[in-house]
Amino acid sequence: MEVRIQAIHFDASEKLVAFINKKADRLARHNTAISVVDVTLKVVKPETAMNKEAIIKVSNPAHEDLVASKVADTFEEAVDLAIEAIDKQLAKKKDQQRK
Repeated sequence: MEVRIQAIHFDASEKLVAFINKKADRLARHNTAISVVDVTLKVVKPETAMNKEAIIKVSNPAHEDLVASKVADTFEEAVDLAIEAIDKQLAKKKDQQRK
Protein backbone atom coordinates (compact mmCIF):
# COMPACT_ATOMS: atom_id res chain seq x y z
CA MET A 1 0.00 0.00 0.00
CA GLU A 2 1.25 3.44 -0.94
CA VAL A 3 0.58 6.50 1.26
CA ARG A 4 0.95 9.86 -0.50
CA ILE A 5 0.90 12.95 1.70
CA GLN A 6 0.48 16.42 0.24
CA ALA A 7 0.78 19.44 2.53
CA ILE A 8 -0.52 22.56 0.80
CA HIS A 9 1.39 25.80 1.57
CA PHE A 10 3.39 24.32 4.46
CA ASP A 11 5.86 21.54 5.23
CA ALA A 12 4.52 18.60 7.24
CA SER A 13 6.71 17.60 10.17
CA GLU A 14 8.23 14.13 10.38
CA LYS A 15 6.09 13.49 13.45
CA LEU A 16 2.90 14.29 11.49
CA VAL A 17 3.99 12.12 8.55
CA ALA A 18 4.71 9.20 10.91
CA PHE A 19 1.29 9.69 12.55
CA ILE A 20 -0.48 9.63 9.16
CA ASN A 21 1.41 6.51 8.03
CA LYS A 22 0.49 4.71 11.27
CA LYS A 23 -3.20 5.58 10.82
CA ALA A 24 -3.18 4.58 7.14
CA ASP A 25 -1.70 1.19 8.05
CA ARG A 26 -4.71 0.67 10.32
CA LEU A 27 -6.99 1.05 7.29
CA ALA A 28 -5.07 -1.63 5.41
CA ARG A 29 -5.83 -4.16 8.15
CA HIS A 30 -9.55 -3.91 7.34
CA ASN A 31 -9.17 -4.13 3.60
CA THR A 32 -6.05 -5.63 2.05
CA ALA A 33 -7.11 -4.52 -1.45
CA ILE A 34 -6.37 -0.84 -0.68
CA SER A 35 -3.63 0.20 -3.07
CA VAL A 36 -3.23 3.96 -2.50
CA VAL A 37 -4.11 6.36 0.32
CA ASP A 38 -3.89 10.04 -0.66
CA VAL A 39 -3.79 12.50 2.23
CA THR A 40 -4.12 16.23 1.55
CA LEU A 41 -3.53 18.65 4.40
CA LYS A 42 -4.34 22.34 4.24
CA VAL A 43 -5.00 25.33 6.47
CA VAL A 44 -8.43 26.82 5.90
CA LYS A 45 -8.57 30.61 5.91
CA PRO A 46 -9.20 32.72 7.98
CA GLU A 47 -6.70 31.96 10.72
CA THR A 48 -9.00 30.76 13.50
CA ALA A 49 -9.44 27.67 15.62
CA MET A 50 -10.79 24.65 13.73
CA ASN A 51 -8.89 25.62 10.57
CA LYS A 52 -6.90 22.47 9.79
CA GLU A 53 -8.40 20.31 7.04
CA ALA A 54 -7.50 16.72 6.16
CA ILE A 55 -8.85 15.13 2.99
CA ILE A 56 -8.26 11.39 2.67
CA LYS A 57 -8.91 9.47 -0.53
CA VAL A 58 -8.60 5.69 -0.57
CA SER A 59 -8.14 3.97 -3.93
CA ASN A 60 -9.37 0.43 -4.03
CA PRO A 61 -9.43 -1.58 -7.27
CA ALA A 62 -12.42 -3.63 -6.06
CA HIS A 63 -14.78 -0.62 -6.02
CA GLU A 64 -14.88 3.15 -6.41
CA ASP A 65 -12.65 5.50 -4.44
CA LEU A 66 -13.70 6.53 -0.93
CA VAL A 67 -13.19 10.12 0.25
CA ALA A 68 -13.49 11.78 3.64
CA SER A 69 -12.80 15.41 4.51
CA LYS A 70 -12.67 16.68 8.09
CA VAL A 71 -11.79 20.01 9.70
CA ALA A 72 -10.42 20.21 13.24
CA ASP A 73 -8.18 22.22 15.56
CA THR A 74 -5.07 20.13 14.76
CA PHE A 75 -4.00 18.07 11.76
CA GLU A 76 -3.74 14.96 13.93
CA GLU A 77 -7.35 15.36 15.05
CA ALA A 78 -8.55 16.03 11.50
CA VAL A 79 -6.68 12.96 10.17
CA ASP A 80 -8.09 10.84 13.00
CA LEU A 81 -11.67 11.92 12.20
CA ALA A 82 -11.20 11.38 8.45
CA ILE A 83 -9.68 7.90 8.98
CA GLU A 84 -12.66 7.06 11.21
CA ALA A 85 -15.06 8.14 8.43
CA ILE A 86 -13.18 6.08 5.82
CA ASP A 87 -13.22 3.12 8.23
CA LYS A 88 -17.03 3.34 8.43
CA GLN A 89 -17.30 3.58 4.65
CA LEU A 90 -15.10 0.50 4.23
CA ALA A 91 -17.19 -1.44 6.75
CA LYS A 92 -20.37 -0.43 4.94
CA LYS A 93 -18.94 -1.53 1.56
CA LYS A 94 -17.86 -4.85 3.08
CA ASP A 95 -21.39 -5.42 4.43
CA GLN A 96 -22.91 -4.62 1.03
CA GLN A 97 -20.58 -7.07 -0.71
CA ARG A 98 -21.56 -9.87 1.67
CA LYS A 99 -25.27 -9.50 0.86
